[in-house]
Amino acid sequence: MHEQGSPSEHESDVCTRITKDSLDGLGMFENLGTHEDGAALIFQGRVRNTNDGRSVSSLSYEAYGEMAERELGVICREASQRFEVGSIEASHRIGDLALGEVSVAIGISAPHRDACYAASRWIIEEIKKRLPIWKHEHYRDGDSHWVGSPETSET
Repeated sequence: MHEQGSPSEHESDVCTRITKDSLDGLGMFENLGTHEDGAALIFQGRVRNTNDGRSVSSLSYEAYGEMAERELGVICREASQRFEVGSIEASHRIGDLALGEVSVAIGISAPHRDACYAASRWIIEEIKKRLPIWKHEHYRDGDSHWVGSPETSET
């Protein structure tokens, strides 16, 4: 787990991790926020059974570990500066995941709910754009594809 220093008046408490451990369940968020926070929001991204019309059987995630850990911290610290939030916890799985397993989990606390929703949405969009983690989809028909890589055709 990578924890960023203590919160200041304008900076949230931020905790991030890239892990092979399960993110299922909500235990990781039991200490999210303080009594100053009137709202807490938890977002979980899960492996779904279809993508772009294809039946998915599982996913694999690979990461540039240290860089991914560092960038996830940067994203969350940027969110703490953009939005009036108290605490941010974000984790992303790597390795093999089955259908229904949690691949990414984000917890936000804030004095008011609007900041939680806005920060959570911003963080997940930035994760998708910037985090050096690559998704390999495995399909029920036996085929697989690295998401975001160009399609190739055999000639």
